[in-house]
Amino acid sequence: EVQLVESGGGLVQPGGSLRLSCAASGFTFSSYAMKWVRQAPGKGLEWVSTIGAGSAIRSYAGSVKGRFAVSRDNAKNTLYLQMNSLKPEDTAVYYCTTGEVKGQGTQVTVSS
Repeated sequence: EVQLVESGGGLVQPGGSLRLSCAASGFTFSSYAMKWVRQAPGKGLEWVSTIGAGSAIRSYAGSVKGRFAVSRDNAKNTLYLQMNSLKPEDTAVYYCTTGEVKGQGTQVTVSS
């Protein structure tokens, strides 16, 4: 069974940082590109970032480019999202996904 478990969310002040993690199991993690998506209150899912299976290809939404960095450790079956210079508009539930399966999400709240 494919499982994705996100962690690392929380409450942070504007300008702060958080590092999200996504632990993957039940499939060959190193063979799959992975994505981070988010859902703000009252809004639909928004793509945040994609990383290729071998980490060579990384892409970001314009709203987070230069502030967020995606990475992965295939030996640990774990995906990461380093979020810096956080803004109130980054407040959302963040999910990791294979494109077909999504985790339960982790809440990120940016507020003073």
